[in-house]
Amino acid sequence: MEWFRIQRDIPFMRHALLFNVISLLTFVIAVGSLATRGLNWGVDFTGGTVMEVAYPHPAELGKIREAMARIGFSDAAVQNFGTSRDVLIRLPVKQGVTSAKLSELVVQELRKDDAKVEMRRVEFVGPQVGRELFEAGALALLFVCLGIVFYLWVRFEWKFGVSAIVANLHDVVIIVGFFSIFQWEFSLPVLAAVLAVLGYSVNESVVVFDRVRETFRNRRMRSLTVAQVMDHAITATMSRTIITHLSTQLMVCAMLIFGGETLFYFALALTIGILFGIYSSVLVACPLAMYLGASREDLAKPEKKEAESGAV
Repeated sequence: MEWFRIQRDIPFMRHALLFNVISLLTFVIAVGSLATRGLNWGVDFTGGTVMEVAYPHPAELGKIREAMARIGFSDAAVQNFGTSRDVLIRLPVKQGVTSAKLSELVVQELRKDDAKVEMRRVEFVGPQVGRELFEAGALALLFVCLGIVFYLWVRFEWKFGVSAIVANLHDVVIIVGFFSIFQWEFSLPVLAAVLAVLGYSVNESVVVFDRVRETFRNRRMRSLTVAQVMDHAITATMSRTIITHLSTQLMVCAMLIFGGETLFYFALALTIGILFGIYSSVLVACPLAMYLGASREDLAKPEKKEAESGAV
């Protein structure tokens, strides 16, 4: 399916050096922010108190957040849990305050706005659990990267596998860098979004590299240089790229605008990942593969061998 077809190939590789400099600068800024400012870890990672409260009517999350701010928890995570009448409240660790005392304080404050609110459950999440979640997330990220490299190595050639994983890790670092620069809360849903972006971005890289392989094997295009082959592959898949990313971004924008605070940072991480995923899959992965020496011989049989196999 194509909305349009570009007749002349756009010379992306002519400006590959400029794109790589931009990528390097954004990467350095992101890493610098992570090194100096770090991340604003959510309760999932730092530990804290999780409470479940119930209302006799649909809860007003805005008022609950205001109540939490009045008792010194302006960064409290408040979201519906199950139904519109059940609310889950996550509060960070506060020195000198036990979970039991904190739950009493929360109930007292909530009952100032609604006397019928009930506390259903109170749980304490220790920092050790948060550390284990962080380690599990890091391992998941590592295994995803290794799996992507192995898959692309088998399907194409190691140069394309390395190029794709570098481009995808570029997306991950940029996403995490945004959360570090603006100190947005980094929680488990955001980590899930980062892992989703890895798989999403590699799909675009595979599509482009597949068209590169087809072009290399096309006898009528034997005269094209590697840079021209990359330009042709990117131009030929541009319509598909726009359709795929636009439809995905529309869905993510719906979550970003209408999903409330629960899905806001998850959708925000996906939005950043989709936008940079287009850029990296086309303007980072392809130039890297070219710089690593990708050639026709990597993906197409030499003519001599083809002639010998035909004679046999």
